[in-house]
Parts: sequence; structure tokens; C-alpha cells
Amino acid sequence: MQKYAVIVAGGSGQRMGADMPKQFLQLQQKPLLWFTLHTFLHSFDDIQIILVLPKANMPEGENICKQLAAKNKITITEGGLTRFHSVQNGLQFIKEPSIIFVHDGVRCLVTKELIQRCYEQALLKGSAIPAVAATDSIRMMEEEDHFTVNRRNIRIIQTPQTFQSRLLLPAFKQAYDEDFTDEATVVEASGESVFLIEGDYNNIKITRPVDLLIAEKILTDRISF
Repeated sequence: MQKYAVIVAGGSGQRMGADMPKQFLQLQQKPLLWFTLHTFLHSFDDIQIILVLPKANMPEGENICKQLAAKNKITITEGGLTRFHSVQNGLQFIKEPSIIFVHDGVRCLVTKELIQRCYEQALLKGSAIPAVAATDSIRMMEEEDHFTVNRRNIRIIQTPQTFQSRLLLPAFKQAYDEDFTDEATVVEASGESVFLIEGDYNNIKITRPVDLLIAEKILTDRISF
């Protein structure tokens, strides 16, 4: 089946304290986004990537595509006001039955192994949502009250959230709802079930300056082995 990856890279550098969007910050002398794209391109020979960027950053995206020598495999399009609208813009390029990965551009430590496992499960079950068990104590807030939640029942959701196109494309024809926090919630709102798959604790989302240091260490360890 055809494979598409919608890479959403519309974030800013506010929490990083950076003067540029975080997807273009340097990691081992390359932009974060380079690692994300490189891993997807090398996961399958026949994958096509739709890269969703802010309009102002399209030239930077084009430059990364040139570095990867993957111009014919990557389509760049403009993002929207929310993640929902950005993904919706990317999905407009998909017209055929396919498996679709939707991935955060700044989860630059994603592995081929996780991507391929998501693909295999989506073929069988229709979807694969990477998730890892919570390791911290969790408390739920309700107005001014709060209570403990059993962390054994909590899962932290990651990407790539992976779906058969017959589920994802119709789901994104719904009107936007502020409760749509990710693709799984959109698909569930359309009346379909979604299925979790074991994620990867190293598949972190680069959000704060310390995350760059963690990512640098993980990449160094991978290269050394």
C-alpha cells in the first residue's frame, strides 16, 4: 500500500527562548527537522512526505530538502491556524488508498523501527498510536480540588500517529473542534476506534532547551553503537 508521512513543523521557538522556530535549531550541526525527514525517507523506499511549514519558513524547508537530495519525495505546503488545520492542509495531497503517518517535526529521534511497527499495525487494525506508560505520579485537577490517578492506567501519547486513509481522510472533513488535541481524537470523533502501540521513551518532542541536550546525548549514543 502507498505510504505518506505528513510532517507537521509549524511550531515556534517561544518555550526554547530561541529567535527561530525550534524545528530549525541545530543538532549535531543539522536542523532538527533534517533528522526527522531523514528517518522517514530511509524507513521505506516508496514513502512520500508532505512537509507542513509556516509560509515564512518554506525557504528553509526547501533548503533542507536539497540537503537530503529528496526533492521528488517531499512536497511542502503551508500550515494553518491550528494543528488540525495544518494536518488538514497536508492531507489534501493524498488521493489514493494509503497508510498515512502524521508526525511532529520536532520529534527528531523517531526510529525506523517504530515507524515500521506503526505501519504493520495500521495495515492490520486500521491505526497505530504510539504510547508509553507514565513514570511520574499523576494528579487530576477539578476546579480547586485534586486527586491521585493510578499511573498504571495512564499512557503518554506520541507520534507518528498512523492510520489507513479510509479512516483519516474522512475524519478530517469534520468541522474543527477545540477538543481535537491530536489525530486520534479527530478519528474517534468521527465514530471510529483507534488502537495504541508501544512507543519509545527516546521519541521525545523537543520543547525546552534541556531537550536539545538530551537529544544530543541520544544521537551520540546511537552513532557510537
